[in-house]
Amino acid sequence: MNRNYGFTLAEVLITLAIIGIVAALTIPTMIQNFQTRAWNTASTVFERKLEEALKVMNTQATLAGYKTTEDFVNELSKHMKITKICKTDDMTSCFEDKVYWGSGDTEPAEVDMTTIKTAKNFGQDEWDTETIGVQFANGTNAVIAYNPNCKQEPYSNQVKGTSCIAILYDTSAYKNPNTSGKDLRGINVKKLGSNCVLELSGICFSVGMIDKPMTMAECNAEKDKLGIPNCCDGSGGFGGDNCGNDDYYGAAIRACGGINHLPSVAQLNVLGKYLYNDNFRFIDDDYYNWLESQMQAGKTEEELMQEVNKIYQSYTEWNDERVAASGLPIISQDGMSALVTYTNNPGRYSFQAETAIFTNYGENIGITSYLRKYEVPSTLCVD
Repeated sequence: MNRNYGFTLAEVLITLAIIGIVAALTIPTMIQNFQTRAWNTASTVFERKLEEALKVMNTQATLAGYKTTEDFVNELSKHMKITKICKTDDMTSCFEDKVYWGSGDTEPAEVDMTTIKTAKNFGQDEWDTETIGVQFANGTNAVIAYNPNCKQEPYSNQVKGTSCIAILYDTSAYKNPNTSGKDLRGINVKKLGSNCVLELSGICFSVGMIDKPMTMAECNAEKDKLGIPNCCDGSGGFGGDNCGNDDYYGAAIRACGGINHLPSVAQLNVLGKYLYNDNFRFIDDDYYNWLESQMQAGKTEEELMQEVNKIYQSYTEWNDERVAASGLPIISQDGMSALVTYTNNPGRYSFQAETAIFTNYGENIGITSYLRKYEVPSTLCVD
């Protein structure tokens, strides 16, 4: 008897279906594992080359001593092949305009790279240097911030130099996914993003948290780092009346990362015009000097007082919608609402060192005691 051996059509189709299901389950994982290994390898190679370059710079005593990130990058280019350098305002010519960043178990969130302008945006609050975009010859794009306090040991091979920089780099350049833990990696990047709560006319307003007042002992220990000229400038300066031991002005300077990160009266005027109206302005030394010049020019005291009252009336009630939309921390007590600030250039007439943008309060008398009474937990900073 002749017998034909083979598979039926049904058996072939079932087999193909099983193969397809297995492939659908395993191939994406295989591809993902392959891509992860490729990213990890590229990252390891890049960091090794960077480490070697920094070690050479350390040996040659060219690792430290730069005031700007750009100066450091120009020296680094002598030791690593760099094809393009982009200044802060032209960052996206060297780096993608948005990435997805999250550290640890934090879900990566979209970050606008056009806002990454200083080392502070990497969480390096004390460096106070700009960020520079770099394209390396191996296809890696990066954003670098330099630590001006970097120290080197030219005769030690153990110094790697990575403490001198914070660097965000992408091993796949402009290709997706531009995501941390994948093609996007960082060295000394504590966070990624702008500290701006509100940005007006190019001024980045942020918030510094004050847990307690600064003591005179703390001031003397930190004044050089924070830029405080003297820990006791008399009744109108640090220490308050008779130079007391506690002061929130020093605490505000510390919370903002230095006196240069406190807003100036001019910057507060920009904020005031936004929260109130275009006529807003703080009455400061410049304004009083103008009043004195007007009096010398023949204006009567009554005419000048009308001018002063006009200014006072310009900030008796702010725009509630704008205040709510700003995200700025407002405190309210005893029928008065205030946005607490401390200026970096206090004068005789700008509420001394402590000031507030306020509403529902007719005069500026008692602002300092008001701030002390409620031990304000935050202050306004500029980045």
